[in-house]
Amino acid sequence: MGLLVTSGLITASVIATGGTAQGANGRLLAGSLVSSSVGGTIDYTVYLPAGYDANGTTRYPSLYLLHGRGDTQAAWQQEIGDIDELTAAGSIPPMVIIMPEAPWSNGGSYYVDSQYTGAAGGSTPGVAVETAFTGDLLEHIDSKFLTIPDRAARAVCGYSMGGAGALRFATAHQDLFSAGIILSPAVYVPSTPVDSSTREFGAYGVGASLYDEDRYQSLNYPATLSDFDPALPVHLFIAVGDDEYANPLPEDAIHDLDHEAATLYTQAKRVAGITAELRVYNGGHDWGVWKRGFREGVVDIATHLRT
Repeated sequence: MGLLVTSGLITASVIATGGTAQGANGRLLAGSLVSSSVGGTIDYTVYLPAGYDANGTTRYPSLYLLHGRGDTQAAWQQEIGDIDELTAAGSIPPMVIIMPEAPWSNGGSYYVDSQYTGAAGGSTPGVAVETAFTGDLLEHIDSKFLTIPDRAARAVCGYSMGGAGALRFATAHQDLFSAGIILSPAVYVPSTPVDSSTREFGAYGVGASLYDEDRYQSLNYPATLSDFDPALPVHLFIAVGDDEYANPLPEDAIHDLDHEAATLYTQAKRVAGITAELRVYNGGHDWGVWKRGFREGVVDIATHLRT
């Protein structure tokens, strides 16, 4: 770890990415901001492409990467080599890529604004993660880095819980995002199975209840698709493995995530203003699928981003 820069409430430190000759790869910076929406700090790592000059005039599209439940933003750093490779090959444009930490609700925030106040089983109260990420974090990134502060140049990506978050952000915040990479998304229709983590950590809770059905329905993607504004088009790249966990009860087969991803695709592509791609790879709920989906997905959405 090299140069440490401190400015007010903002901190950033340079992290070496390794790889080939200096200048061929991008670099990582760790940073944080104070967010009133979560009542504390949001930690993140940002990838700056090769040639990025903080004193220059070139601005870049931005991509936000959301991690899965129980993981940290560090999980995404294994994809830095792929980003360097695809950028150097001209398959994607140079981008500023943000990997935020989401530790709230015991790592199961689902990137929504929780109304759970705590109590059940000693669980901690939820916070307004969606408001924080789509407000405080975006404003901070656009003010501190040379991004293009426009929806047409901004995308979001996530896997598992992060896939649910990316879908939520892309369809509920069309004014902020124009594309999303949705990998093995933990989304469920018409409702969640009884053993789903969506019911365990208070993300969709209200008051003292860890889970509230009306709250879940108001935030789930059928609600955002029904309210979708075709004047603000969004492109989705959806990918999943064909060996996802098979729910043991026959009536829960519709909640196997490969089935849920296909359901999402068939619903989304019928919405005016949404274009979508679906890929089903050989593999399960793991990085064998997410790596392949990310590589293909980032190339796909790049054609939809302003540069």
